[in-house]
Amino acid sequence: MDEVDRSILAVLEADGRISNAELAARVGLSPSPCLRRVRRLEETGVIRGYRAVLDPAAVGRGLRVFAGVRLVRHGRADVVAFERAVVRLPGVVHCHHVTGDYDYLLHVEVADLPAYEDFHAHRLAGLPSVAAVTSYVTMKTLSADSR
Repeated sequence: MDEVDRSILAVLEADGRISNAELAARVGLSPSPCLRRVRRLEETGVIRGYRAVLDPAAVGRGLRVFAGVRLVRHGRADVVAFERAVVRLPGVVHCHHVTGDYDYLLHVEVADLPAYEDFHAHRLAGLPSVAAVTSYVTMKTLSADSR
């Protein structure tokens, strides 16, 4: 990967819907070589996909919660069972296996606090090997996109 590839990635990360002609102009290439580079980056898995970024509140997921999960057992079968079950839960956006006080950090999006209470009590707490869940309700989210 060279500087041109890095430039292509930076532009696509900011605007995945940019036309190939505009992308080529922005990175200093003609359209054909630019398209070949983009296709190579896609084929090698550097570019894993394109997607729309949604407003969570507009699609009924206005409450964002980060949940730290500790497992009671850490045997391979227990970890695999937990991981298989947690990624199937509606509302789980990301599940990170982490070091520190928790075994997993979940990014959960649901409609509101009662929906999270239901999620916590009837779905998350009942997963295999869950010993404890600590929830952090997001009050505000800042990112480079919100500048």
